[in-house]
Amino acid sequence: MHPSNTPGYLSSTRRTKIVATLGPASDNPQVIEELVRAGVDVVRLNFSHGKAADHQNRADMVREAARKHGRFVSILGDLQGPKIRIDRFKTGKVELADGAMFTLDADMDRDAGDEQAVGITYKALVTDSKPGDILLLDDGRIVLQVESVVGNKIQTKVVVGGELSNNKGINRQGGGLSAPAITEKDRDDIKTAAQIGVDYIAVSFPRTGEDIHEARRLLQEAGCTAHIVAKIERAEAIDSIRDIIQASDAIMIARGDLGVEIGDAELPAVQKAFIRMARDMNRPVITATQMMETMITNPIPTRAEVFDVANAVLDGTDAVMLSAETAAGKHPVRVVETMARICHRAEYQIEAKRGQPPLDIPFERIDQAIAYSAIYTANHLSVGAIVALTESGATPLWMSRVNTDIPIYAFTRSEVAARRVALYRGVQAVHFPYSSTDHAEVNRLVIEALIQMERLDEGDLVIITKGDLMGEMGGTNAMKIVRVGDIINAD
Repeated sequence: MHPSNTPGYLSSTRRTKIVATLGPASDNPQVIEELVRAGVDVVRLNFSHGKAADHQNRADMVREAARKHGRFVSILGDLQGPKIRIDRFKTGKVELADGAMFTLDADMDRDAGDEQAVGITYKALVTDSKPGDILLLDDGRIVLQVESVVGNKIQTKVVVGGELSNNKGINRQGGGLSAPAITEKDRDDIKTAAQIGVDYIAVSFPRTGEDIHEARRLLQEAGCTAHIVAKIERAEAIDSIRDIIQASDAIMIARGDLGVEIGDAELPAVQKAFIRMARDMNRPVITATQMMETMITNPIPTRAEVFDVANAVLDGTDAVMLSAETAAGKHPVRVVETMARICHRAEYQIEAKRGQPPLDIPFERIDQAIAYSAIYTANHLSVGAIVALTESGATPLWMSRVNTDIPIYAFTRSEVAARRVALYRGVQAVHFPYSSTDHAEVNRLVIEALIQMERLDEGDLVIITKGDLMGEMGGTNAMKIVRVGDIINAD
């Protein structure tokens, strides 16, 4: 049977999650509701733009729409990080000719740029730069070679020219800029994120695991329990990637700045390797940047964009992310629907390829052993569903690291955990505020809930994982296989 093309069907059966950035194009309750109905699993609040009140308002709209449609949508707050940009031009933009000289001047007024020079926001670029360095502006569209550094002026030669407008980003080829990952603005935005109650916080431009540890300390001080997403976008992060993944709760492969610093030709192999590494280390991974960029203005994607999204799905990414497409584009809902169809079709091609847990390594925890046992059994038995009764979301996370086409349901009393698992590939959250400690009664309630959701037939087998002391975090220590008919027909 071929999958349906209806958005509702796709959002209920699609395994790869969709992250959508909110902004002016999606800044009203009707559009937010349509995005939720179209299948958005995580919304991104970009702290590079807007005020605290704007982000709070958007979060409120998302939560209201999610409640209305019985879904759990996670909220990701994305910190700006170090702002390494040029300042502004008198005329808004200039044309740089190949071979011309152009100066980056740390002392220039921020609005005084012209064809000869422009100011910079990151003053330490002067001490970070030396003759021979290649500086890449506007995502690599403009290429400058440093000729000399005199006082607070970086004198460069234009290698690749073109139009350069206000506030464009600066990267150094090969990385190496000394800007700290956590800025004063980020510290303020962490407090805002805590007030909003975001589920995830993304740290921009980390170089080592210590940057993530610092962010976690700041979150704890702010009373925020959000999980941390490390954005991999610096060349230096490649050398510390295992340390960064270990320190984080999830990673984002932010291909814009990363591609500029390491070169586009290196990016596909790095993306595949990092997705595989994150999954092996039991961390969710988001693939981001320019996935369907032409749909900012166009109603359909290019074939290259279709392949890009599909390949990320085939590589095993947990989520694919939309940025300006939903924040500022003309077709925010349509792009989500289109991405959902692409993800679903890519999954349909590989659904028979079931994986198996890493059975040749020692397990660190009992709940990890139960999770892997459940997924191994499910992949070798005709099972209709896997249900994890969970307080923290850890058991369904481990399950989601192994490829399967069998739906995984995270039944939880915690709305925090329910929103958190919205990022995990193949996992659907079900709010399950049970009070009974009788295991047979809980099994019956689980099966009845899935039948009501129209996810099971009478002859289906279901795997249920839970703890002897239900409701205890990290206490999963049991797996049971039940047949739907036996449960619903029991006295």
